[in-house]
Amino acid sequence: MTKAKPFIKWVGGKSQLIEQLEALLPTDLDKMENITYIEPFVGGGAMLFHMLQTHKNIKNAVINDINPDLITCYIVVRDQPDELIQSLSAIQEDYYRVKDEDAKKAYYLRMRDRFNSKPTNPIENTTLFFFLNRTCFNGLYRVNKSGKFNVPCGRYERPLICDVDTIHSDSKLLQNVTILTGDFEQTFKYIEGNTFFYFDPPYRPLSNTSSFNDYAKETFNDMSQIRLKHFCDRLHEEKIPFMLSNSDCLGKDGKNRFFDDLYADYDINRVWASRSVNANGAKRGKLTELLVRNYATNSKNATISSGDIQLKLAL
Repeated sequence: MTKAKPFIKWVGGKSQLIEQLEALLPTDLDKMENITYIEPFVGGGAMLFHMLQTHKNIKNAVINDINPDLITCYIVVRDQPDELIQSLSAIQEDYYRVKDEDAKKAYYLRMRDRFNSKPTNPIENTTLFFFLNRTCFNGLYRVNKSGKFNVPCGRYERPLICDVDTIHSDSKLLQNVTILTGDFEQTFKYIEGNTFFYFDPPYRPLSNTSSFNDYAKETFNDMSQIRLKHFCDRLHEEKIPFMLSNSDCLGKDGKNRFFDDLYADYDINRVWASRSVNANGAKRGKLTELLVRNYATNSKNATISSGDIQLKLAL
C-alpha cells in the first residue's frame, strides 16, 4: 500500500526536514506508552503522517488549524475518500481536455471564483481546494484581507489533481485522529497522559516583502508569536515536551534576535531547509530554520547549534 504522505502541496511543509526533526525528538519517545500527539498548526501534515507511521506507540492524535478550508480537506479525506476521488477525477479529466494556455488560465480563474464563493458542500469545497493547490503558482495558499484566495495560475500541462493511492492511505491513517479548527490554544484541553506537541506556526517574515504566511485572513503577527511562546511556557510548567519550528531571523541578518531572545530559556537549534517559493530564482536556495525544544537530546545530527550561528553567517 502507498505510504501516507501530504495530500496537498504546502509552502513551508516539513517533508524535506523530517530526518532532522526525527533526530531531535525526545530520546525516550519510543519507550513511552500511549502517547498523545498534538499538532496545533497542521498545515500540509508531513510531520503528522511521519509520526503516526513511525512511532506506533502514538495512540491518540489531535490536529488543528485556523484555516477552515484546509481542515475541511482533512475531514473529507478521512471520512469521504471515495466521494472525493470521484469528484477529483471528474475535474481532472475536465481540465486535461483544455489545451490552450489562455483557456487553462480562464478555467483556473472560474474555479478560483467558485472556491471564493465558499461552497457549503464539503466535497465541492475540498475538490476546488485540491484543484487550486495543484494548478496555482508553486502550490501556494495565500488569501487577501477579505479571506479570498488570490494566488495566480501556475503553468502545468497535466498536474496530478487526483492521487487515488495517497488519498486512500491518508484516509486510513486519519481514522483515529481528532480534527479541530480554530485557535491553537484550544488544543491544551486535549492533553492526555504522555503528550508531545509539535508546533509549525506561520513563520515570522524574514523581510518586509515576505507575505507567504498569509494563509488565513487573521494575521499571525509578533503578538501572536509571543502568545504562542506563553502557551509553550504553560506546557513546560506541566512538564509536557514540545518542539517548535520557525524562521531564523538571526540567521538572516545577524542582528535580529527576536526568537533567540523570546525562547532564550529553551534549547535552540538550526536546521538547513530549501526555499523554493520566491518568484525571483536568485532568492531561492538554502537557509536555516529554528527548532526550539524544552527537553534535552543527545543528537546533533544535521543541526547547527545556537553557538555556531556566527560560523554559519560567515559561510
